[in-house]
Amino acid sequence: MQINSANFEATIERMIQISKEKPLLPETFVPWADEPGVHTLFLPEKMVSLEGHALWNTLSKEQQVELGRLEVVQAMYSYAWSETLACLFFNRHLLQLNPDSLEYRFLIREVIEEFRHQEMFGMAIRKLNRVAVLPTGLHKFFGNFTVKYLPAPLVFMSVLTIEMIADVYAKNCRKDEKVFSVIRKTSELHHIEEGRHIFYTEAWLEKYTRKAGFFKASVYSIIILLNIYFIRTLYVKKIFFQQIGVSDPEKYYKEAVKNFRVKFAEYTLASIADFVKSFNGFNWLTKPLWRRIAKLKL
Repeated sequence: MQINSANFEATIERMIQISKEKPLLPETFVPWADEPGVHTLFLPEKMVSLEGHALWNTLSKEQQVELGRLEVVQAMYSYAWSETLACLFFNRHLLQLNPDSLEYRFLIREVIEEFRHQEMFGMAIRKLNRVAVLPTGLHKFFGNFTVKYLPAPLVFMSVLTIEMIADVYAKNCRKDEKVFSVIRKTSELHHIEEGRHIFYTEAWLEKYTRKAGFFKASVYSIIILLNIYFIRTLYVKKIFFQQIGVSDPEKYYKEAVKNFRVKFAEYTLASIADFVKSFNGFNWLTKPLWRRIAKLKL
């Protein structure tokens, strides 16, 4: 990676030192001994799949809280699994770098932090005492294919997309005082460290996006869109509605999926849309896809 800006290089050096000298350790940063109250939320209500739909009001308060609990467990597992895939790519990419390079040294710190995140999410899931739904075979195939075989810029695009989505969830969780303290502090830690990762990844990709023509910009845009679809399909599960005891789980699930597509676009895609705009990734070819798949208003 060629770095032309002395200020950028100095910033990355500072981030490396912060990671080394002031690590945020989940064991001490998160108040694991805390317990939730009867009506403590586990996910801000506006982030729960069914909230805002007419069926939401047919649920009892206990069912609403439990649905949020199940969905935040699923989200945390999805991020942990996605970060495991990212680390697989980072290790593949590190083999091509000089160990003295700035890129190598930062990615080593990122891998260390990402593994801590994976452990932290696992601890939080155990604390909430719920079981996540594992990815389908199709998810596993595309996830592994992406990090093992796609060119580095496309994988970094994929990693950045997931990081941005996770960061929005983290910001919403940590700001909502009604959310369980363990989730808020887990989200705060993740937000702080993902902010460094997002900054670096965007800078790494800038050399590819700043002069991207129509074809490359379209490919980058579609890769990001596919990753949005990929992560979104990991969240809402029919079994959750079976577990909270609704009369018609299939109906609730289908309505929640449709409702969530719109909410997901509204609450999580602003920063991603700004990034895509920065390299002219919205054009006559990609705009219809974004409207249809991501439900983004363009």
